Amino acid sequence: MGLLARLRKEWFIVGIVVVILSAKLQPSVGVRGGPLKPEITIAYAAVALIFFNSGLSLKTEELTSALLHVRLHLFVQSFTLIFFPLAVWLLLQVLALTDIDQWLLRGLQTVSCMPPPVSSAVILTKAVGGNEAAAIFNSAFGSFLGIVATPLLLLLFLGSSSSVPFSSIFSQLFMTVVVPLILGQVCRSFLRDFLERKKPPFGAISSAVLLMIIYTTFCDTFSNPSIELDPTSLLLVVLIIFSIQISFMLLTFALSTRSSSGFSPADTVAIMFCSTHKSLTLGIPMLKIVFEGYEHLSLISVPLLVYHPAQILLGSVLVPTVQSWMMSRQKVTKLSNLQPA
Repeated sequence: MGLLARLRKEWFIVGIVVVILSAKLQPSVGVRGGPLKPEITIAYAAVALIFFNSGLSLKTEELTSALLHVRLHLFVQSFTLIFFPLAVWLLLQVLALTDIDQWLLRGLQTVSCMPPPVSSAVILTKAVGGNEAAAIFNSAFGSFLGIVATPLLLLLFLGSSSSVPFSSIFSQLFMTVVVPLILGQVCRSFLRDFLERKKPPFGAISSAVLLMIIYTTFCDTFSNPSIELDPTSLLLVVLIIFSIQISFMLLTFALSTRSSSGFSPADTVAIMFCSTHKSLTLGIPMLKIVFEGYEHLSLISVPLLVYHPAQILLGSVLVPTVQSWMMSRQKVTKLSNLQPA
């Protein structure tokens, strides 16, 4: 694959770098009160557009086949929204004794509170040949669950900006997240055939809006000269993120392949990706709402911006290995079923 083709394929990752550099060069454009008026266009319009888009794209009508696999869903949702944040919180009690930037460490905690993503876990599960229906269900259900669970977890572990009361956070979440998501689902029920036929680029639309949110977040940072990002801390956080991902993928693999688990190899694939992946599309807008007024918001956002490409990169690298494991396990299962009792 040529360089241009690679850049075109990874345009969102390239876009993150471009908008951060643009914010560094001209931060006055995207700051609060600046020409873009992000306190209105981003805080309300952009966030609402992302969740309306999510509502339009979530194929909830196709999830009935996966609905009855309650044990798998319980495993994924409890791992990602209970075990994950608690385990990271315990890790941070140790890391707090080091010289790593405290705001980046808080950012690691925000990553742990995020729901599973709408797309990447499903794409990787499908690439391997795993239980795609279960991956779709847990991504969709986790997104809906995250609307309530993620803000509560963020407030529980980190608190919010003292200038934004609890009731204000949830009223804004309701108006910019819940209402657009429901409207999107209602519109989908009327436009289902059209959407299936035309297949609009939902992912590209959300990603483009997300780049605007990232841009304005970093404009606020770079316009504040008192905030500096320590390169050593950033490197350590990147290593920690990869370590967390690998450790948790191995843990979910070990737990879901026990003979007493009752999960098939295809189920294990869905569990590995859905339990360890975190949503950037839902996460950044929620951070923008919950931590409105934090001057260190962009530093808190950095680990999530790192986690997103890291999970895609790691998952893509592991696809052939996981696929060969799943196929060999399925062959063994078939042979054992063919043998006479």
